[in-house]
Amino acid sequence: MTPWRDNPRLKGKFHPDFPDDIEVIVHDGGPHMTNHRPENIWVRVTGCQEQVYTGTVLNQPYQLDRVRLGSTIKFLAPEGGEHPVMVTDKYLSERDDWTIYPCTSCGLTELFDAPSDLIRVLFPPKPENRVLVSFTSKCGACADGVQVVETKNFPDEEESSLPDRPAKKWWQFWK
Repeated sequence: MTPWRDNPRLKGKFHPDFPDDIEVIVHDGGPHMTNHRPENIWVRVTGCQEQVYTGTVLNQPYQLDRVRLGSTIKFLAPEGGEHPVMVTDKYLSERDDWTIYPCTSCGLTELFDAPSDLIRVLFPPKPENRVLVSFTSKCGACADGVQVVETKNFPDEEESSLPDRPAKKWWQFWK
């Protein structure tokens, strides 16, 4: 049984002669973490659990350090973006706590790095009583656009020193 063939986000993306082979964006991290550009490589899908796919890398990336021919990787089929995207366990463990808005250029709806790693690199240490509720990051896929990342875990109102939040924030021009 191959549930990935029925996923509407993956339909039409498999190789016509090899129905379990698909191009996936693989990377060593996004533009804030590495100078290596992402690459599209062929991956043979071998499993799926709750929309997280596993597969075997079928060709050697040219310049990446973390992915090799024969490696097993995990990837997601994003709502926006042209290809599935490789993900890490750390990213998957943090992903449900954040809303990731589409890249302003390519539309990708996933990050290449865990939000906690991006926060560590993008922002200096903050006082303990401050809460980061949103930030922007360069898109890992195209590096031309920007993605807004917003926490889903807003602090309780009585514990928060944040001002009242309007339904549409000033930077959410797409809503």
